[in-house]
Amino acid sequence: VMERLKLVLQYFQSNSESISNGICIILALVSVKLYTSFDFNCPCLPQYNKLYSLGVMTVPPIILFFLGVLVNRHTGVMMDEWMRPTGNRSKNPAVVKYLFSAMIQRALLAPMVWILVTLLDGKIFICAFSVSVDPALFQGLDVIKIMAKVPCREDVIFKNSSFRKAVSRYVRCHSQAVGWSILLFLIVLGAMGRLIKPCFDDHATFLQTRYWSNYLDVEQKLFDETCVLHARDFARKCVVQFFEDMREDTVLYLPHPPFISNFREDWEEEEEERLHGITKQQQVDKLLNKWYYSKPELDVTRISHRPKTCVTWEDREGNTLYSDV
Repeated sequence: VMERLKLVLQYFQSNSESISNGICIILALVSVKLYTSFDFNCPCLPQYNKLYSLGVMTVPPIILFFLGVLVNRHTGVMMDEWMRPTGNRSKNPAVVKYLFSAMIQRALLAPMVWILVTLLDGKIFICAFSVSVDPALFQGLDVIKIMAKVPCREDVIFKNSSFRKAVSRYVRCHSQAVGWSILLFLIVLGAMGRLIKPCFDDHATFLQTRYWSNYLDVEQKLFDETCVLHARDFARKCVVQFFEDMREDTVLYLPHPPFISNFREDWEEEEEERLHGITKQQQVDKLLNKWYYSKPELDVTRISHRPKTCVTWEDREGNTLYSDV
């Protein structure tokens, strides 16, 4: 069991798309858990039944939808790409459209699960539409009030009566029919979309759009990680420099151990490399400002074809023996 759990966690941690899928699945499961834990109390009053049921059917799905939008990483990537200045990199509307579509699809999962569960359970549908059942069999009674109290099984009106159960079964049947119809429609729509989409869309264009949407996500993550590393080294340098300034000059004469060679210089060079020459607050602000307003163009030719040093070994007569690159 633990091995399978590890495999599932590794899958969801493999990329941001998998993480988004995992979060949406968790939200869907949370919606089911919330509904099963929900204390459903129909008011059993003609003027409030439908209003109460409408609130239960719409308010939680809206909350779950916006929560799905909030926790979806595609939301931030899409808004960053849509709102950023053009700079050295042109915007691709197809990428923004792809990210928006992916965000909406994932955000709608939990609300649709909530609606389907409520319809298949039938309690809310009974509360809303028990008044709509044909009252022709109950002449001479205050039929509207009786129908409104159908969801309330403990009411004294229905003591030792099978009427409430019959009406509940009737309305629940319609509720489940609507729920299964919606589920069937969504499944057929998804299947038809998967089958028909390749006939109308250029698959190469789709692959390009998906590639660049993944690129934007990976680029932002790498930039954030690099900023964290730079901030850590920058902070370490500031703290060490502060303590160095407070220390008084002291001269100690110690024998140099033979096994230590340039360790301090190597460590300082490694830190300088990670700082990338950005050693002042003004430089950091300028770098971040340039990243937002003028992102680099998508061309890595210069860094891919750096000049390389070629060492050629020759004998005493000048003849080439071999070369190392």
